[in-house]
Amino acid sequence: MIELQDLTKQYQNPQTGAEFYAVRHLDLTFPTGEITALLGPSGCGKTTTLRMINRLSEPSSGRILIDGEDVLSVRPELLRRRIGYVIQQVGLFPHLTVAQNVATVPDLLGQPKAQTAGRVRELLSLVGLEPSEFAHKRPNELSGGQAQRVGVARALAADPPVLLMDEPFGALDPLAREKVQDAFLDIQRRLHKTVVMVTHDIDEALRMGDRVALMNAGELAQFGTPDDLVRRPASEFVRQFLGEDALLRQLAGVPASALVLPAPAGLALADLPRISGSLSARSALSLMLQEGHEQVAVTGEGGQVLGVLNWQALERV
Repeated sequence: MIELQDLTKQYQNPQTGAEFYAVRHLDLTFPTGEITALLGPSGCGKTTTLRMINRLSEPSSGRILIDGEDVLSVRPELLRRRIGYVIQQVGLFPHLTVAQNVATVPDLLGQPKAQTAGRVRELLSLVGLEPSEFAHKRPNELSGGQAQRVGVARALAADPPVLLMDEPFGALDPLAREKVQDAFLDIQRRLHKTVVMVTHDIDEALRMGDRVALMNAGELAQFGTPDDLVRRPASEFVRQFLGEDALLRQLAGVPASALVLPAPAGLALADLPRISGSLSARSALSLMLQEGHEQVAVTGEGGQVLGVLNWQALERV
């Protein structure tokens, strides 16, 4: 668990001498084993907050506790070895192979070479990159999505309990972004890391976050589940930021398989449009509108029909 207590970051304009706050009196708890999305407009303080957690930026005042330990009492370089960090630009070392990039932190920690090599193979497989194919490649031989997966593997190499992610998927095209997001959610379901993810993308926050912390002008506007923000906005700012199509945005974060209902007896499933259960409920809604059907058949990985998704199922979201 990460606790921010009265966290403040204050700057002074070098030209005018005027003081301003990037983050002001922030009280926030990131639950253990969950993804919390830090969301908000540009300049709201979300990246500054993330950088203070691993002391890339020092707070002006307040406390940051990780599992009860004040991070200000830990040497920054030691702290960062215990925290995974994934950024939009990936930051892979161009002169190192994929395997060497992933092994960076375990090597710094002096872990045995054989143990590290096994860990590298395990992590590359975990992020969907076949070790025999990718371990010896250089970063310039990778696509953007592949490089981002290597960045995630590197962040997980020392098995940190905390993972910080700063716009991790922002540089990817929409198709690659969704695939890497899905891969990361699958990893998280297995590893249960405490993840803090900065994003300006509302769809991404609602899709990825177990919780969403919406910030505005350095302060917390609302903290809760995606459903809390969409259905129970705490202020007019929250309502306007999420937009009038907030409910549709929320559907993008729900897989169709999560809403599937048993097919009624006698229903001719062969006559229904079909959609993979891994796609979003919003995709199912689009297909229903496009095809003029009140329901669609939802299929599993092997193409078998799991059931149907209809208007009633969508209303449950």
